[in-house]
Amino acid sequence: MSMLSLEEALARLLDGVTPLGSEQVAVEAALGRYLAAPLLARRTQPAADLSAMDGYAMGAGGLAGPWRVVGESRCGHPFGGSLVDGEAVRISTGALMPSGAGAVLLQENAARDGDALSLNGEGEPTPRHIRREGFDFASGETVLEAGTRIGAAQLALAMSAGHGTLAVGKRPSVAVIDSGEELVSDPEAAGEHQLPASNGAMVEAMVRGHASEVSRLGPVKDSMEALLGALDRAGDADVVVTSGGASVGDHDLVKPALERLGAEVNFWRVAIRPGKPLMLARKGKTTVVGLPGNPVSAYVTAVLFVMPLLRALGGASDPRMQTMAMPLAAPMPEGGPRMEFHRAVLDEAGAAPIAERDSSALRALATAQALIIRPAGCPASRAGDIVQVCCLENGGIA
Repeated sequence: MSMLSLEEALARLLDGVTPLGSEQVAVEAALGRYLAAPLLARRTQPAADLSAMDGYAMGAGGLAGPWRVVGESRCGHPFGGSLVDGEAVRISTGALMPSGAGAVLLQENAARDGDALSLNGEGEPTPRHIRREGFDFASGETVLEAGTRIGAAQLALAMSAGHGTLAVGKRPSVAVIDSGEELVSDPEAAGEHQLPASNGAMVEAMVRGHASEVSRLGPVKDSMEALLGALDRAGDADVVVTSGGASVGDHDLVKPALERLGAEVNFWRVAIRPGKPLMLARKGKTTVVGLPGNPVSAYVTAVLFVMPLLRALGGASDPRMQTMAMPLAAPMPEGGPRMEFHRAVLDEAGAAPIAERDSSALRALATAQALIIRPAGCPASRAGDIVQVCCLENGGIA
């Protein structure tokens, strides 16, 4: 089987994937989830005209003053009367505009002596300082589309629109299996010929916010019996993510183990660097993504394939990796025959590629804030050239 392009592999991954259904949760519990239906406002925001500034509210006629201050409108404590020309009320930012008021004089533009109010020559009353009823949204309007991810701002909008609960997509269950004779579960007990089983923990950390539950299985020895047992223990998880054993070496047993269990292997090589030995298989409702064993390759392919799969199952409208255009902060040599993803840090000059490119170098991965994406056969690039970049959570960016 020849290597697939990234786009073809992603198309095969997402082909036929449908959201797992929806559930109603408290709005505060919806953080990180995806809306299962368009969200309609149940109230108008603002519900009435409000002052956008601290100052004085007065009628729209007779804006030259002077005025007599007849009361105050504070947030939560509106002025109960109605204004006529020549009257004003002290008003706070966000407070209800009194009946009859049509303009606001900024506090710093006012001269007040007792109840007598006049202009100080620095400015005049204006309706521009009024937040009009419904300027943000009106009851019945769609404020968020289906498939929108609920972040902090979306959560605040949903609450302001009158929602205490939200219909969100169900999250998939995930089983994570890392395999390899050299792996040990206790990092403090790794000998010279061994490695701490960090891939499983890394992948679990990446997927936890998108999964209903995550089960860690392994590390699993390089034997058919051990691998079959781990896959059996994964049960009916919606997604199984394996790490290691997906290539073509004598001890790479993930593909034959899946085939023995009756899974249909869709592909197992993608033309990307790092991450060529990547596998996709399906058995019933379970999707299996076989990641490479090298940690950087596992991380990058999880970003490219596992996370979009989980987002799609959870109901995201656009599950694929998001990229942005950014200038290069340093030159880069011409690319190789595969599409490349270079670890990078971000500074005022743009994306600066990290020199270390070995797919086992975790320190460089932990330093990286982004991946620079370079097409196959890309010519040499100069500092300042525009490239596509995927921001990573490592640097607190995404």
